[in-house]
Amino acid sequence: MDIQNRPSPNLNDRAKGSHIDMIVLHYTGMQSAEAALKRLCDPESEVSTHYVVDEAGSIFRLVVEEKRAWHAGISSWQGASNINDRSIGIEIVNPGHEFGYQQFPQSQMMSVHNLLREVILRYQIPPSRVVGHSDIAPARKQDPGEFFDWQGLAAEGLAVWPYKAADPVTPADVSEILTEIGYDPDVPLSYAITAFQRRFVPHAISGKADLRTRSMIAAVAAIKS
Repeated sequence: MDIQNRPSPNLNDRAKGSHIDMIVLHYTGMQSAEAALKRLCDPESEVSTHYVVDEAGSIFRLVVEEKRAWHAGISSWQGASNINDRSIGIEIVNPGHEFGYQQFPQSQMMSVHNLLREVILRYQIPPSRVVGHSDIAPARKQDPGEFFDWQGLAAEGLAVWPYKAADPVTPADVSEILTEIGYDPDVPLSYAITAFQRRFVPHAISGKADLRTRSMIAAVAAIKS
């Protein structure tokens, strides 16, 4: 792949003993790729990421993988809260919900697939640990959002998607099973459900554990990866 270097000063060393076992996907949520790159490279912003993929599919490297980028913020997945220490962050250029959320172009998604494939292979990251920002910070974030093609990633082994039906979990078990999948049990349940729906039930985002959602929760929980 052709990757352009656009170094960000916003980085530090990963914690001693940490190892890379996650990938976190974001959208930039800004009005242009250049605005996003400028912010991610501004020392005053105190945010960064390892890679940015623009709408045309161009890939920019802002932080080398060996270093810790500042992309996850306060977050948690499968009981771990040190997400920046253990993850690669990929920002995908899209205006986001604030500036006119839109579909992700095919050329962009092709580059995302190619980049993911290489990073997953390099660190032997299981598909279940390729997550969205909203998965790890459901009370704060919506990205990459309901238009993002998680099912397409899963078809190539780059993420998870339930292809088999499952009997729905009971309403009383929703919180426990979402926690087993990885969602933070300390956030309000409606936020965790909404984040799950953005990813797995994108046409019915309500924050309520309806029958369809509870069936998908059971199906996702049954995936082994």
